[in-house]
Amino acid sequence: MKFKKLKLFTQKLEAELNFYTETLGFKLLEQNKNAFTVQIGWSELTFEKSEQAYTYHYCFLIPSNYLHKALVWMEERTTILTIENNRKTQHFESWNADSFYFYDASGNIAEFIVRYNLENEDITNSNFNISKVLGVNEMGMPTNNVEKVNLQLENELKSKFWKGDMERFGTNGDEEGILLLPNYEVKEIWFPSDVKITPQPFEAVVEQNNKVFKIVYSNEKLQTIAL
Repeated sequence: MKFKKLKLFTQKLEAELNFYTETLGFKLLEQNKNAFTVQIGWSELTFEKSEQAYTYHYCFLIPSNYLHKALVWMEERTTILTIENNRKTQHFESWNADSFYFYDASGNIAEFIVRYNLENEDITNSNFNISKVLGVNEMGMPTNNVEKVNLQLENELKSKFWKGDMERFGTNGDEEGILLLPNYEVKEIWFPSDVKITPQPFEAVVEQNNKVFKIVYSNEKLQTIAL
């Protein structure tokens, strides 16, 4: 699965615009008084102005040999979340991945991740810059029925359950793009923060098995549309 587009909603549109275009330096593709879009590798990330505050968790993929270079680069620009024992990075043994976390301008939990199974090392091994980010890699889709949402994704997108379980925290997709399915009645906060997990509306366009789908998630209802 590849995230071609992701749309999130924010009360802090100007702050997000500054964070993504000035602080991090992503290329601005579109902008109006109600929304803006930046290019993030193979993905386009849009923030749209809203009256209500929303809190998301999402993740960006970087080449597997750039974890520490990216961490140093990001620490010069924003605060990296500290994990237990004052660590800045987290290793996920069963995922064969490492990552670090930070807040965006709205207080969303954002993440840079390397996935060693993808074998996507950047052979230039040059200094990290924002062009090294490959795309949106994960998007949180909290639910109180992991099995139901996963089954709908499998039936309509033909995507597969990846890792986890149906009771507490499941995932659907593959290592290029994953929908995170935490059961918010069991798993209460987004690691490694104290941000409460709650269902939030978002839209995405994903490529799955050479087909393109629009995903709309709102009021805990999932709609998929073949494009």
